[in-house]
Amino acid sequence: MPREPELSLNERSFVLQALQENIRIDGRSFDAFRGLELNFGDEYGVADVKLGKTRVIARISAEVTRPFPDRLFDGIFTITTELSPIASPAFEVGRQTDQEVILSRILEKAIRRSSALDTESLCIIAGQKCWNIRADVHLLDYDGGLTDASCIAVIAALQHFRRPDVSVEGENVTIHAMEERVPVPLSLLHHPICVTFSFFLGGGIVLVDATLQEEMLRNGELTIALNRHGEICQIAKLGGVAVEALTFLNCTNIALVKAQEISRFISKKLEEDLKEKNPSRLLVELSAENER
Repeated sequence: MPREPELSLNERSFVLQALQENIRIDGRSFDAFRGLELNFGDEYGVADVKLGKTRVIARISAEVTRPFPDRLFDGIFTITTELSPIASPAFEVGRQTDQEVILSRILEKAIRRSSALDTESLCIIAGQKCWNIRADVHLLDYDGGLTDASCIAVIAALQHFRRPDVSVEGENVTIHAMEERVPVPLSLLHHPICVTFSFFLGGGIVLVDATLQEEMLRNGELTIALNRHGEICQIAKLGGVAVEALTFLNCTNIALVKAQEISRFISKKLEEDLKEKNPSRLLVELSAENER
């Protein structure tokens, strides 16, 4: 089964010795993220995220479909992931690795199950028609921090996406073209952000946003998903190393600060993208949203 090339004994000793001396190979502090870049595509709902050398693209699509029989008043929201060999030799086409399964479950719990997207707002006609929103996550380059980068990409893409406006007369549904009516943003109740912590040397050293080299040496990991209001959406503890209560509390405090910083960063990028692509549309969308 394909996998990442293992580190040599010299590399392992060098990285661990540096950590014991409170030094990371790339010069960051233990609680610092790598450089974060966020760009949006020409169409609505495409977010390109670069976290260090890790690059993830999320794309949101929408189609009208029939709701689930047990959720007649809700729309449908799904998240799919694709880890291709273009990003790393550890991934294969058509075969899910354990890492891809874990990533899918974390994103599912952190974003969909936490009701970040208001699925009731996707209902068009109860029991008959609703919007099916799909988020596709594609990994283009891999150097650690996959969960955090993927979560940022999905949340940014959801905020950037606009669906066509719909009018209903009786049982007749009309989907208006983007040029005909101002497209409608999705109703997001909150914006969860994942922050992953890696534990080394029996849990004595904790790092934020580990690189691939660091991930290959860690004893365990902890992913905390929370929004800017401090509401914890999910906690995923992986690996066998135990985490003390005080260390865990410190991780949640750090995660809150990082989530708030990233949320502000995404909001800033959204405003810049809106002004750059169509300065006049900002006022149009705001007024249209107020009318609704």
